Amino acid sequence: MNAIREVDGRLAWVGFPTPEPGPGEVRIRVRATAVNRADLVQRAGHYPPPPGAPDTLGLECAGVIDAVGPDVTGRAVGDEVVALLTGGGYAEQVCCPASHTLPRPSGLSWAESAAVMEVFATAATNLLVEGGLVAGERVLVHAGASGVGTAALQLCRVWGCPAFATVGNEAKVARCLELGADGVTVRHGGWQEAVAAWGPVDVVLCPVGGAYLEANLAALRTRGRLVIIGLMGGAVASLPLGRLLVKRLSVRGSVLRSRSVAEKAEVVALVGREVWPLLEGGLVAPVIDAVLPITQAEAAHSRVASDATVGKVVLTVP
Repeated sequence: MNAIREVDGRLAWVGFPTPEPGPGEVRIRVRATAVNRADLVQRAGHYPPPPGAPDTLGLECAGVIDAVGPDVTGRAVGDEVVALLTGGGYAEQVCCPASHTLPRPSGLSWAESAAVMEVFATAATNLLVEGGLVAGERVLVHAGASGVGTAALQLCRVWGCPAFATVGNEAKVARCLELGADGVTVRHGGWQEAVAAWGPVDVVLCPVGGAYLEANLAALRTRGRLVIIGLMGGAVASLPLGRLLVKRLSVRGSVLRSRSVAEKAEVVALVGREVWPLLEGGLVAPVIDAVLPITQAEAAHSRVASDATVGKVVLTVP
């Protein structure tokens, strides 16, 4: 098969050994995959794959099962699925546990299907489980125009949770409002003041990390929850313990990739229960910025790195 590998500093579509499914695994012939910022971080050497995971890029895909390993139930050759991966999605074929797949959502194209799993799994898990979000609570979503941000805003709208988004530039404001945000501000223009004027929030979903820690805690109401899902703004910060104690706040860190097979199966099951009916009912949808052939993976990475995107960049596989 072919897969994307880095050759002389650039991503190239080259020959690679075909994987074989192990116990409990299926092999998927990939029709489309999507770029996640974690792919760029891995490529830079700062996000190594977990032990046993493919060292090729790609954390999600959509395709057709073409082989089934021992002890697989509920999936068969020919099934159209989407999958949450630990790696390897930038390829013609990839193996993963059958429990990390869901049936391809009805009514979605291959490109749309490939843009669903990682962002909706991240948004749903961190809002509902890590953040303990319930209907009526208020949410601050940083990077609202990102893949995870666009998923979170839509879910908050459907769940009856007012949401405020921060974005990187004025061009992204209108799109976040269309997706359901009740307020939006450009983060480089003093987002703290804009959020304070909007009012205290119950949950903050933050991919920035250190640079926003103190301001995030200030934005929370009593018993609020901060969920940190990325470290784009640094991995180190001073924690104001007085504010934490007085307001009885919670700070949670969360990643998907390094979770155990069983834990990720629970995440996928949650997405199947909470998100799939919304997708198939047209109440939420993947937001796609661009669709490129996988041979243009280098250009796709450049586009994501530019921070000019709204939603996901998808790579189609011939």
